[in-house]
Amino acid sequence: MSSLSERPARPVVGLPLPHESASLHVTGTALYTDDLVYRTKDVLHAFPVQVMKACGRITAVRTENALAVPGVVRVLTIADVPGVNDAGMKHDEPLFPEEVMFYGHAVAWVLGDTLEAARLGAAAVEVDLEERPAIVSVREAIDAESFHGARPTMIRGDIEAGFANSAHVFTGEFEFKGQEHFYLETHCALAQVDESGQLFIQSSTQHPSETQEIVAHVLGLHSHEVTVQCLRMGGGFGGKEMQPHGFAAVAALGAKLTGRPVRLRLNRTQDLTMSGKRHGFHAGWRIGFDADGRIQALDATLTADGGWSLDLSEPVLARALCHIDNTYWIPNAHVAGRIAKSNTVSNTAFRGFGGPQGMLVIEDILGRCAPLLGLDPADLRERNFYQPGQSTPYGQPVGQTDRIGRIWHEVQDSADWDERQREIAAFNAEHPNTKRALAITNIKFGISFNLTAFNQGGSLVLIYKDGSVLINHGGTEMGQGLHTKMMQVAATTLGIPLHKVRLAPTRTDKVPNTSATAASAGADLNGGAIKNACEQLRTRLVQVAASQMGANASDVRIVEGVARVLGSEQELDWDTLVRTAYMQRVQLSASGFYRTEGLHWDAKVFQGSPFKYFSYGAAATEVEVDGFTGAYRIRRVDIVHDVGDSLSPLIDIGQVEGGFVQGAGWLTLEDLRWDTSEGPNRGRLLTQAASTYKLPSFSEMPEEFNVTLMENATEEGAVYGSKAVGEPPLMLAFSVREALRQAAAAFGPSGISVELASPATPEAVYWAIESVRRGDISGNGHVRAGSAVNADGNGSGVPVGNGKSRSDASALSSA
Repeated sequence: MSSLSERPARPVVGLPLPHESASLHVTGTALYTDDLVYRTKDVLHAFPVQVMKACGRITAVRTENALAVPGVVRVLTIADVPGVNDAGMKHDEPLFPEEVMFYGHAVAWVLGDTLEAARLGAAAVEVDLEERPAIVSVREAIDAESFHGARPTMIRGDIEAGFANSAHVFTGEFEFKGQEHFYLETHCALAQVDESGQLFIQSSTQHPSETQEIVAHVLGLHSHEVTVQCLRMGGGFGGKEMQPHGFAAVAALGAKLTGRPVRLRLNRTQDLTMSGKRHGFHAGWRIGFDADGRIQALDATLTADGGWSLDLSEPVLARALCHIDNTYWIPNAHVAGRIAKSNTVSNTAFRGFGGPQGMLVIEDILGRCAPLLGLDPADLRERNFYQPGQSTPYGQPVGQTDRIGRIWHEVQDSADWDERQREIAAFNAEHPNTKRALAITNIKFGISFNLTAFNQGGSLVLIYKDGSVLINHGGTEMGQGLHTKMMQVAATTLGIPLHKVRLAPTRTDKVPNTSATAASAGADLNGGAIKNACEQLRTRLVQVAASQMGANASDVRIVEGVARVLGSEQELDWDTLVRTAYMQRVQLSASGFYRTEGLHWDAKVFQGSPFKYFSYGAAATEVEVDGFTGAYRIRRVDIVHDVGDSLSPLIDIGQVEGGFVQGAGWLTLEDLRWDTSEGPNRGRLLTQAASTYKLPSFSEMPEEFNVTLMENATEEGAVYGSKAVGEPPLMLAFSVREALRQAAAAFGPSGISVELASPATPEAVYWAIESVRRGDISGNGHVRAGSAVNADGNGSGVPVGNGKSRSDASALSSA
């Protein structure tokens, strides 16, 4: 076992401990960025001047009327920027734009003594606009060939030979929507300037170092003149990885120009209409199977809806391509990617970061093709699982392939799969207007940033003379329990009780040049860095203990706060050991560092091994659907998920449960809508409140929810044998969508391929049921049945869902 993954005697990691701030959360005493406003004197409030058109060139911004509003102190415009007028890393996101690129784009910011004064001032600003035609949807962008950024292609094998050798070939398209982060805490920043002109910014950000960098270049400063701190976030989910930077820069600019603290906090409507979402996608595809239902070839084009600027669309698209295989061997593949440029908010990171979108495409394909192949969907999936020695289409060997089947069968066993399938069949036979279905899906999710340079972490660990320990690391806490795990790692490595360890807020002047807390890599990177720093300190302290007890350092162990010599009764308590080390002038602080080894990636040819390892999981979901309304309920969910040897099981189970529910929300409830009419509100987000955007709640929770962490699953080469947990569980919710598809199919004859929109809202399920009842697999006219092609390329008639036989090159596609 590697030194990184090996656990000492009586470790603190692995204990089911509550979140380190749980009591603060439930009592309301946990401080968030905006809470600090009430502890800060003479704060100014920032309010955006939004233009309610989707596209146009700004010809004039008149601020005189705003400055006449009582309480208005200043209006920030492009003329006030001393450095670079850009809030992004691609230099395509002007902080103060000269062109409006989406409905509600902020072109100026008003500072007021009160929030109300700033609001009235913003309403008084006059903006003249030369309006231009707007592209609102991804389909409009495709038709207009409006694209930006890289256009990667992933190739393996001989795609045409693969299709020539396929007994069945199907083609189709699939468009699915994005998702609003809807974190409880909206975007927020509080900026202050000290007597020497240095800036201190409290920001709700997942990436303090990048917030620091953006603020510095907007203000024309060096990074050492800007300090960013993140106490904690009230949720992030990726929405605070890139997009907080511009808001922090506005607050910092205001503080620099006025000398007063500036607070910027978006209200809910502003946050919904100004910040990016999960990328919606359009996929066009062609897939070939052999006579046994094994995939022979996949040809697909994935189009991500990037919105008006690139933000993180390029790596999101890359990860989507890297995950289109999910757990399935595809010997011949040609998958192209592109990013649509539209006049909507700039879409950004969201839990899974493109992985869910890529995996949804292949899961939708298999769910739709299974009945046309005459196979049970679970059987079709299982017979295409990766086998030992196989690699992904981008060339990375798939390790631990045994876990794919092992988890799959563990879920089926725990879910009483066969017995419940019989019960469901009997129920459906007796209930013509209500149907149930049980579906199983699995996941393979790569862990690491696609950009190799981001796979590094830092820490600073301080031991004080009284034996107490303070740890700093570069990760941010957004409720996911990262800080809890880091305290457990520190206590385990030092060999002391957890109460000896306290964690300091994340700050750029303690740990520099950190990566975002994203890509599910927070525990891996920061845990490795903390372990490294603590090992340095433990080595020094073991030397001191050995000299005090007349032993060799190699024979000394520190366990539960006591240093002992192997084979001896000699011991030295932690507090005494630390005081002794101090008196001997032994350094009691250490800076730790960790870099993920074994990664390599060539983005130009789209080949390499970008991931340290894969996380696996499977979920079986049973649903019940009302045939009159399409309304449904989730009766039971069974999950087995691979987190390696868990650092903190209670935290990890909570992450699996929360990820699953959030994924189910994306796939079944959360329906983003924009005004696509040619009227004056074209491009306006219509679902801009909780009243119109349906979030999952307690009523959508499974009635029975069983989550098991995979046992005996040590991950070599990861901190204390653990695996990442943040993002992978979200994709377990594919099983909900597939169960809904199968329940809809149960309303008609067997063999029908069911087209199901995403999100699969009750309305979408109802129309799928209506199509099935008619025996019409064409849905709204876009879908035709699949064709069969012999190895020699000649068409051969096969039964299709409507009972007819076709031999032409027919298409299976979605609305």
